[in-house]
Amino acid sequence: MEQSSDLSDIAALVAVVETGSFSRAAERLGISKSIVSRRVARLEAALGARLLTRTAQGARPTDVGVDYFGRVREAIAGLEAARDAVAAAMAEIAGPIRLSAPLSFGLAYLAPALAEFAAAHPRVEFDIAFDDRRADIIGEGLDLAVRIGQLVDSTLIARKLAPIRAVAIASPAYLARMGTPSHPREIADHDLLQYTNVAPSETWRFEIDGRSEYVKGRMRLRSNSGEMLLAAAEASLGIAMLPTFIASPAITKGSVEIVLGDWAPGETGLYAVMPPGRSATARVRALVDFLAARFGPEPTWDPCWTAMKAAG
Repeated sequence: MEQSSDLSDIAALVAVVETGSFSRAAERLGISKSIVSRRVARLEAALGARLLTRTAQGARPTDVGVDYFGRVREAIAGLEAARDAVAAAMAEIAGPIRLSAPLSFGLAYLAPALAEFAAAHPRVEFDIAFDDRRADIIGEGLDLAVRIGQLVDSTLIARKLAPIRAVAIASPAYLARMGTPSHPREIADHDLLQYTNVAPSETWRFEIDGRSEYVKGRMRLRSNSGEMLLAAAEASLGIAMLPTFIASPAITKGSVEIVLGDWAPGETGLYAVMPPGRSATARVRALVDFLAARFGPEPTWDPCWTAMKAAG
């Protein structure tokens, strides 16, 4: 007699494939590893096909499993969207949101925004991680990641929340001692403070009128913390290139100055990135709309940029 497939069994398979192991799937689902294994085995028995191959590292789908996973994942996303559509129809934004965001921006700007959103929507449950590590959105079961930089092509859904701009800065004392560069080429004669969390290259790029200049200087200090680099710049150790959301307060109070203001280091973006299906849920859609209104189209942290361009 043909057996039907239970939705909990299908959800167990999806979790194992997305996380790559029974243990991580169990952690995501909040059940024991043995229950996950039993549910997957029951699904395989119902279908009469092996869907997973157990390995020393975890589990991976068979060819049949890959095809089945692709079809049922869309169906489950559709069911979740339908559930949230009902909640939205009842004027209720509710449910869990698992979110990842970069540390510096998260603490300075995202934390108060999320607290405000949570206060306005008491039935939303947040699980928030501030970490400069690029999280595996699908593998870790995230609903949303806030990311800074250029996005790579993927199946993820992305929405730009605001522009992210960078400026080269140094203290007035450093510039009085070492001189103020008037062209990027003069950076070669200066001590530089290098951010190490983006790319291994120690070449800085400046742009003007569609032209680019690539320069190197003497690396005085390297750090994966923008706040450390700002402190070093304020202490007159050299020139740092930092996003304006970190540099603006120091520029406003005068502890650092913008260097080579006519030459823009380039612009990236602040993005909300979501797995397919999650962007349709009422709670995630409401949060992304809130963040876009909060941070864009012109960020509140960019008065130094606005003033610089007006002066130019």
